[in-house]
Amino acid sequence: MRRYNQIFLFSIIFLIITVFPYNPLIAEILTYRDKTGKSVNVQIPVKRAVLLTTYELIPALGIWDQIAASGKWTNSNDLIKASGGSLSGLPSVGSGIDINMESMMKIRPDLVVSWTFRQEQVRFMEDKGLTVISIYPDSMSELYDVLKLHGRLFGKEKRMEYCLSRMDEILSIIKKRSGKIKNSEKQKVLWLGGRPTGVSGTAGLTHDIITLIGAVNSAAEIGGRNSDVSIEKIIRWNPDVIFIWGNATYGVTDIINNPQWKHIKAVKDSRVYKAPEWSTWSPRVAPVALWMAMKTYPLYYKDINFNDITDNFYRMVFNIPYSMVKKIEN
Repeated sequence: MRRYNQIFLFSIIFLIITVFPYNPLIAEILTYRDKTGKSVNVQIPVKRAVLLTTYELIPALGIWDQIAASGKWTNSNDLIKASGGSLSGLPSVGSGIDINMESMMKIRPDLVVSWTFRQEQVRFMEDKGLTVISIYPDSMSELYDVLKLHGRLFGKEKRMEYCLSRMDEILSIIKKRSGKIKNSEKQKVLWLGGRPTGVSGTAGLTHDIITLIGAVNSAAEIGGRNSDVSIEKIIRWNPDVIFIWGNATYGVTDIINNPQWKHIKAVKDSRVYKAPEWSTWSPRVAPVALWMAMKTYPLYYKDINFNDITDNFYRMVFNIPYSMVKKIEN
């Protein structure tokens, strides 16, 4: 009887294998609600993708072979150039705000990850049958969500969890120290964007970082991500520290030498800094936040060696030493 049961079981298994053979091409479907509120269905793992905004995840996840084309800013990115992999032989499809549609249609990637601007371009690609996810992290939690999404998209969940744990190590240093800062010691921080009078309000990842390091956003009365304000308003806010967006075409001396700014405390105390040209939509947001914290509260971080911590982070997350990328003033 026992032998009969075994023969019967093997027969069933053989029948299942014969009638329903394993097909490795049948992929799992991931449904994701992107920043625009749209539900997107994606076959995972993605084999041919175009990352117009999150390209710094290519070396972090080691997904060079899963990229179908490069964006305008991808190959010029210091991290991409230093990581050893190369996308230079791939066709270019422009940037997130100026997509080369002809090139994109020829490539026909399995997935395009873009930002939320220029939704008319997104709709055009979707009308042509392309799958597009629009992102724009407005907080640290949203950034983590986007990073985890990429881990799932490319079948690199474990690797992404490892990268996130390395980020957590740095952010925990900041959280521990910012929790000790008294209200009377809190510094007023102002983040300037593409124009000297373009400031970051309470919506956006930058505001989240300012709060994380234990500071107060001088532009807190601005509800949106970014807004142009008058110099008179900035003078009234009188920030203690000013950070300039790394991709801005102006620098520290432009602010310091401008007589309109001379009465602002951050200018008088020479506490105006230009942030690195790093993407804040990648794991590198962690060392960027640490750098901002150290500039804002140097006494609370006098025992911290930024280069050592950042070098360790780069080796673990991107498999390269920090010395191989463009360093920032510290």
